[in-house]
Amino acid sequence: MIILLMGVSGSGKTTIGKHLAASLNWEFHDGDSFHLPTNIEKMRRGIPLNDADRMPWLQYLHAHIQVWLQENKNVVLACSALKASYRQILLCDSRIYLVYVQGSFDVIQERLRKRQNHFMSEKLLKSQFNDLEEPDNAIYVDISQPIGVIVDQIRQTLGI
Repeated sequence: MIILLMGVSGSGKTTIGKHLAASLNWEFHDGDSFHLPTNIEKMRRGIPLNDADRMPWLQYLHAHIQVWLQENKNVVLACSALKASYRQILLCDSRIYLVYVQGSFDVIQERLRKRQNHFMSEKLLKSQFNDLEEPDNAIYVDISQPIGVIVDQIRQTLGI
């Protein structure tokens, strides 16, 4: 089984994902670590990625998802997956469950202001919200709740 945590940068996907994976004794992977160096540099400079920039990244993630499924690994993957077209590439099997990590612009902007040592600039948050297409087929979690509550909600909803 793969749990894909999606949402804009600063929403807490990585933090929630690490806690969820630890609670399940599963692998955790951060989609950011799959980005091409050119994309990371672009974001570091405050330049939003476009669909063409994201496509190799999405294809690389898709390939990894296929391997994890083939090897019957249980994985929590944090990945922005902002657009429905991106999710179509990633949600390629019925063993993949989508969790939308949702929060307001103001709350997430404040989190990004406090974040240290990350390539994603606070300046890009508006472009992320502009690109965001909220999913219809996801478990929604509210980031204003404590992490433990969010993890419990995800586990309860999935029955794991």
